[in-house]
Amino acid sequence: MAEGTGQGKAAKLSPAVLTQPARPGRAIPATVAVHEFGRLSCVPYARMVTGMTITGNGGRWWHNAAGRYARGAEPEPGAVMAFRSTSWMPLGHVAVVSKVVGPRHVLIDHANWAGPGIRRGMVMRNVHVIDVSPDNDWSAVRVQTGWDPGTFGRVYPVYGFIYNRSEADTAYAAARPRYEEVAEMPPAGARR
Repeated sequence: MAEGTGQGKAAKLSPAVLTQPARPGRAIPATVAVHEFGRLSCVPYARMVTGMTITGNGGRWWHNAAGRYARGAEPEPGAVMAFRSTSWMPLGHVAVVSKVVGPRHVLIDHANWAGPGIRRGMVMRNVHVIDVSPDNDWSAVRVQTGWDPGTFGRVYPVYGFIYNRSEADTAYAAARPRYEEVAEMPPAGARR
């Protein structure tokens, strides 16, 4: 969840291989950069997976992405789910959507999320997340706990999704309470 070591200096990253215990859909070795203490935070993991260059702790990504990356309330593969900071998660959290299963169900990949049988700093893949917001807008979610895809933890507030494209690259038209992509902006200087 934290970007650095928490001691006023940047974390030193080194390559390593994390292998998750053999579980259905999870026995995937991931080559990642690991914090000098052998743990990986959510922020460096999201940067590596998406290529986004957003700075700050997970709870600041939504604000720090403004003006640089498109943001919205619809999940899509490769988008970053930005969790709000809370009293129990003061640095917020970020996770990468790996698959949209349904209108209120996605799979995410993320790091540094503890749960039954899961140590902080591990990379988890294909973790189930369900939208439990009253308006179906992904502003509140429940995240799978442990290895059981049918067990979910507490409700977490979410800002929305950060997309790996420029905010200026896509034009949107309001459609009910959601946004619908209607056209891509032509490149600067292009003829109509």
